[in-house]
Amino acid sequence: MKTSKRLTEVYNSAQVIPYDRDGYYIIMSDCHRGVGNWGDNFMPNQSLFFAALQYYYKHGYTYIELGDGDELWENRDMDQIVRIHSDTFWLMSKFYKEQRFYMLYGNHDKIKKNPKFRTKYMQEYFCDSTRRICSLFPGIEVYEGIRLQDQESGWEIFMTHGHQGEFINDRIWFVGRFLVRYVWRTLELLGMKDPTGEYESNRQKNRTELAVNRWADANEKITITGHTHRAIFPIPGKSLHFNDGCCVHPRCIMGLEINQGQIQLVKWSVLIREDGVMYVGKTVLEGPVSLGEY
Repeated sequence: MKTSKRLTEVYNSAQVIPYDRDGYYIIMSDCHRGVGNWGDNFMPNQSLFFAALQYYYKHGYTYIELGDGDELWENRDMDQIVRIHSDTFWLMSKFYKEQRFYMLYGNHDKIKKNPKFRTKYMQEYFCDSTRRICSLFPGIEVYEGIRLQDQESGWEIFMTHGHQGEFINDRIWFVGRFLVRYVWRTLELLGMKDPTGEYESNRQKNRTELAVNRWADANEKITITGHTHRAIFPIPGKSLHFNDGCCVHPRCIMGLEINQGQIQLVKWSVLIREDGVMYVGKTVLEGPVSLGEY
């Protein structure tokens, strides 16, 4: 099935979320949280992610996780992922309790669409610091797409992971999961990289991005995706497709901020002051640009 048809299907079934014109949103994706071994690509950036999320929580942002938050192709047991990254999940649960968190699934965590999986793994967790069972995301829905919509004008932003229409990652995703879990995971632990994941060929990424660009422009919809791990911040009038990058770059994590009607691409990394002190800080890479210009 072509990408355009799949994106239309996702758009038509997407959850509509009211857009607050004066609100603050942070969109990130492709964390690929794992179980703490050499194949856990999130491990090197977990402190960056936690520091960024603390900032966004303190400043009243709504966090939208745009798919592949957890690496559930390589790993069967999400309990272990939550245990290894319990501080991250604790903070995410605080967003959720305040109705400031929306989770979408991608190809690597598509199993989250299954209500039985969510009931088993996403309702509660064991908190090491308090030594008791704590609430995680009780009753959470995990979406394939959402539409952040202004209730007065109908203007909206469409968000989805961005893998739709790809042969291995969408149409036969269960085959891709089998290959990653039983073949490439072992090779990755020996130093090789999974070609179906973030290290897939630039040719495939180009095809995917071009297909999403065409759909966004043809349907005149601001569209935000992840999946390719390559950030996109279009020039107004040239395209309507944004990509939030990923959280598994070697030295940074990236995301898209929407602040009171303006959008900007940011990265969080370890910075060094003139006196040599190291700290986690935010750098604006593109923008801000008013969404009205698109």
